[in-house]
Amino acid sequence: MPDKVITCIDQVTNAWLTSVLTKRGALINGVVATFDMKAGQGNWSTNVTLQVKYVDGSQGALPQRLFLKMVNADLEDGFFSPSEVYFFTRDFIDVEGAPLVHCYDAAFSDELQRYHVLLDDLSETHITAEEKTPTLEYGLALAEGLAVMHARWWGAQQFTKVGATMHSAEHIQRFVDISESGVENIINHFLFKLEPHWPDTIRTLYAKHPQTIIKRTRDDRGFTLVHGDVGHKNVLVPRAGDRPIYIIDRQPFDWGLTTWLGVYDLAYVMALDWEVETRRHLEIPILKNYHDQLSKHGANDYSWEQLYYDYKLCVAMGVYVATEYFRSSVKSPWVSTWLLMLQRALTACDDLKCSELW
Repeated sequence: MPDKVITCIDQVTNAWLTSVLTKRGALINGVVATFDMKAGQGNWSTNVTLQVKYVDGSQGALPQRLFLKMVNADLEDGFFSPSEVYFFTRDFIDVEGAPLVHCYDAAFSDELQRYHVLLDDLSETHITAEEKTPTLEYGLALAEGLAVMHARWWGAQQFTKVGATMHSAEHIQRFVDISESGVENIINHFLFKLEPHWPDTIRTLYAKHPQTIIKRTRDDRGFTLVHGDVGHKNVLVPRAGDRPIYIIDRQPFDWGLTTWLGVYDLAYVMALDWEVETRRHLEIPILKNYHDQLSKHGANDYSWEQLYYDYKLCVAMGVYVATEYFRSSVKSPWVSTWLLMLQRALTACDDLKCSELW
């Protein structure tokens, strides 16, 4: 990826914007005259909203509002790959109906361990899903968007075309081990927040569930390129209505799972982010729609029974996600959010009798 990586706002100039917008075809004649910037901050990134103006007579799509995300990919206990750059520029650009924000430029530097993406800014029309109560129509839209993307890379024979592989047992165990380091912090400090049987549930899950999901990788049906974090902060929904939605921020750690059961992306949001009663009421129709949409887009070798089994496997993985947050701190201002995620995941395990799978 030889293109210039933007690492700070001082590198954003009229000339650079003119160059990338022209290269993308959004600016056919003319140049960027000026722009205003408003800086922001994400969990792992620095963000800038750009209000762009063009010289008179400029032609093309001429986007007025852009969103620039700049990421330091080298973290203390891991690193980000070019995954997000590929998300917007390679993996789904030929997929009709993929719920992606339009990307004008993206680049990753191995030398600097940094990357950027330049997207349409949709803040005038969209908010994060966290800011709205989930509805059935939203869940159906999410299932359809994910099915379109998942079907594109369905099965190992497909995703090896972009250099991806099925994860090894060692990689999966590392994913589990990293999250397990948070378990004792939870039990030592927050036992009063757990149902009486949940400590045993957590320990049994960590003892037995990993071998079950490792065994599942022997059959690649259901496996695809996943987002891995389709939480309600990473989906944009209309301020009014439920469609169109957009999925953002695919930033897996190097120890994360990137080729996995596609239904994990739905299990993540329904088991961790939704109120228990909402999940109970909506999960089956949403999963049914996801299954139907997979078949519609060519992934028709996957029975409903297998999908539902895989969903329960992935719901249990929500316990891994929640406990991982506790591995470094029990005094974070986000502790109440993490505990709620854990309680929801464990309740879903109870509801679905996930322990029967192992």
